[in-house]
Amino acid sequence: MAHEVEPSAQQNISITPLLRRLWPSPGENNVSAEEIAQAIALIFTDQLSPVQTGALLTCLHFTGWDRRADVIAKCAEAMRAAASQIDRNSLVKVVEARGRPEGDYKGGLCDIVGTGGDSHHTFNISTTSSILASSLLLLSKHGNRASTSKSGSADLLNSTRPTAPNLMAVTPQSICKIYEKSNYAFLFAPVFHPGMKYVAPIRKELGWRTIFNLLGPLANPVEGNIEARILGVARRDIGPVFAEALQLSGARKAMVVCGEEDLDEISCAGQTYCWRLVDRSSHQSTPRDVDIESFAICAADFGLPAHALKDVSPGKEPHENAAILTKLLQNQLPRDDPIFHFVLMNTAALFVIAGVCEADTSDMGHGDDGKVIPERGPGGGRWKEGVRRARWAVESGEAWRQWTQFVEASNSFSTP
Repeated sequence: MAHEVEPSAQQNISITPLLRRLWPSPGENNVSAEEIAQAIALIFTDQLSPVQTGALLTCLHFTGWDRRADVIAKCAEAMRAAASQIDRNSLVKVVEARGRPEGDYKGGLCDIVGTGGDSHHTFNISTTSSILASSLLLLSKHGNRASTSKSGSADLLNSTRPTAPNLMAVTPQSICKIYEKSNYAFLFAPVFHPGMKYVAPIRKELGWRTIFNLLGPLANPVEGNIEARILGVARRDIGPVFAEALQLSGARKAMVVCGEEDLDEISCAGQTYCWRLVDRSSHQSTPRDVDIESFAICAADFGLPAHALKDVSPGKEPHENAAILTKLLQNQLPRDDPIFHFVLMNTAALFVIAGVCEADTSDMGHGDDGKVIPERGPGGGRWKEGVRRARWAVESGEAWRQWTQFVEASNSFSTP
């Protein structure tokens, strides 16, 4: 008797014609980014066989097409479309109610994220910076467990004491209630991207980085509601590609960064290459009104000394990094601690890109002396003012307050 497929089961769809055109010369065969994205979308519904999934990822990798801006932008769009959806109307309402506009910041959601894969095993900078930034901005930190490091963002947060947040409880259904209690939310990738489970074992067996290593930073489930972001890449040649992908995706406030050591964040040691999206319009318009400006910055531009990467690379287990995070948030690290400076720089950059540093007055709250630093550095950014605000986030206790409110809120929901 022939094997019958149950009516409820998804049947595989063959992409053999596309695979034949993809290799070895997709350009000569007029393959489009849209076609590739449609094929990638089949993975999330388990409609692409493991063999064809592996073949697709391999073709994209070895033709270099997984590092094209249009392909990355379209595939990220497909990944977001397959994600568990959030009630956008409710999200807009809670953001409008909670956001605190200042300077050029309109009070919207922000993210700071890296592609990973830089092999430096530095401290969890973007995750820590996201918590500091929640003192003045609404943060939607999108993250996952470790892939190439010892301590991924979720590993770090799950190891915090005395009480860790319940990351599994931050869901499309609870996210708005989280923002009613805190400026901070961590969006754990497996919760919002359940379709990724179908490709996980294939990625592991392939043994090389695939397009999915690049899509994560662009697959934030609240993408359409993100006002500003910092995105770190581990290779300089990928920087302008990501900037263009962001531009194509409709982003208007963003900066892609790559430390000269191939570091996926702003370096505390040497130069950092930057590609900043600059909105030239004064109203809603098209991506063509968003320019990409490139420049370099270094620790001195933030008014801070440089530190060797070995001084900020504990390479420790998640619970050890979590202890450093807690000390930092409780203002127990020395003011000149290298890790503290590293975090201040990256937090400052998000403040600059979000626009709060454009305010000519300052009334952040308790402990703010109100003395704005108007000096501008590379790219026209008030980087030193960003550091002043980042220091205030720690010294005032506001970053710790937002963090503990997030922990409390996440633990008030039961895990699905």
